[in-house]
Amino acid sequence: MTRLQLSHLSTGSRISLGVGACAVVVYLGALANRFAFDDQAIILMNPLVHSWAGVWQAFTHSYWPPAFGGEFYRPLPIVSYTVDAQVGHGAAWLFHLVNLLWHAAVSVFVAVLARRWRGDTAGLIAGLLFAVHPVHVEAVANLVGRAELMAALFTVASVYAALVWDNVGWSAAALTAGILCKENAAVVPGLVIWAWLLGIGRPSRARMLVFVAAWTLVIAACFWVRWLVLHGYMGRGDLAAFVGADALSVRLTGIAELTDVARLIIFPLHLRVDYSPLERTSVTTPLDARFISGVATLALLLVLIVLAWRRGRKVEAFGLGWIAISYVPASNLLVPIGVLVAERALYLPTVGLALAAGVWLAELRPSFYRPVVAALVVLGAIRTAWRVPVWRDDNSVTLSILNDSPNSYVGPQFTASILLRAGQASRALQYYRDAHAIYPYDPRSVLGAADAALALRNRVVADSFFAVADRLCGKCRMHYLAEADVARARGDSAAADSLLARLARLDRLP
Repeated sequence: MTRLQLSHLSTGSRISLGVGACAVVVYLGALANRFAFDDQAIILMNPLVHSWAGVWQAFTHSYWPPAFGGEFYRPLPIVSYTVDAQVGHGAAWLFHLVNLLWHAAVSVFVAVLARRWRGDTAGLIAGLLFAVHPVHVEAVANLVGRAELMAALFTVASVYAALVWDNVGWSAAALTAGILCKENAAVVPGLVIWAWLLGIGRPSRARMLVFVAAWTLVIAACFWVRWLVLHGYMGRGDLAAFVGADALSVRLTGIAELTDVARLIIFPLHLRVDYSPLERTSVTTPLDARFISGVATLALLLVLIVLAWRRGRKVEAFGLGWIAISYVPASNLLVPIGVLVAERALYLPTVGLALAAGVWLAELRPSFYRPVVAALVVLGAIRTAWRVPVWRDDNSVTLSILNDSPNSYVGPQFTASILLRAGQASRALQYYRDAHAIYPYDPRSVLGAADAALALRNRVVADSFFAVADRLCGKCRMHYLAEADVARARGDSAAADSLLARLARLDRLP
């Protein structure tokens, strides 16, 4: 587009174009990425993705393939993967390009929302800060992060429709789409009600009731359909972060992790792929320094919200509250999700940070905010671009875990999986043993070890690990099916048949 053509665009269009371009440019390195981490199971090993029939069959199937537990109901991301696979004939770069476009769309929507409430400068700053925030790399550069991107876009759209357009239908429609992308979009009512309490876009009480009724109907219908689809699946069930922990310890740990969450949102210099045990351990007492630190972090956020509200800074207060409300589904405070911290789960909360920071900075003197914003955008862009190659493939992800989280069992477990696919079963067996020694509660390590032993045709060692799996998770049906799929994918049908045969024998037991 020429300079003359740009000059004829409105200010809002130029801001949107600049923010969107920035969001794409910092992630151009992702176009060289391939399939990594959960991409293998959800995209490459998912039959739905490899046929146009998956576009409609996604609505009657789970997000995770049945062999991997059949967990979650997120049909719209599966639909988008299916379209990518069919149009691009499975080319990884097209999948990644679509992720970049989703991220650009969310960044532009953040800019539009801030601009609507506080003008052009606030919109530009908010959009740019969101576009380059380094904590977003996992969600954007890893393909399965698309569920986060899509859910965030529809969440912001639903909030915009309610607070700016006062349109029940569009808000409900966007909420429906958001939940069909990822369950955390169900925070929309909380975000809008929080805005109403602050006096932002507040309609009459009768109108509020109409909104609440529409949202309630949408959420109930979506989760009812979700139950209809998922109730026949096993679910993964035993995510390892809270094995053996009671309900109180889970909540104490969730609060303790708020300090790390705040660091990742405000100062995301050190990022990790993995936050699993023993890198992060459960908190069992309120006297633990980590819990006290988490309480202090939450108290500081509340103080900032109160100060912003008392000074009439409604949008800043709304943005800070957005961070807290949108993080609740991933916080382990309501329902344990089995993951202590996940950077991808911070994608939606950072919308609130961008709104609050954009509006606050825009109200300062230009001589102050311009160099500050320029520094934040440049540094954020550099950190983001530097981080993107971590998600290039399984090898790069695993190397990152080994370097950044040396106490985690996940690094050796992933290394073992890569070695087994490469035909190095003996080395894989040792790494599975190391993973189990570090954290002896994850049945995937012992069944992986059994698979490696089967690949070596060592039935005695395989049976010893099968016995450990029996103690850990009983029949372990989902894990047996998943490991058999992995064995068959690498061409070892004998190991796959042995795993399924043992599962059949377990199924016959009372």
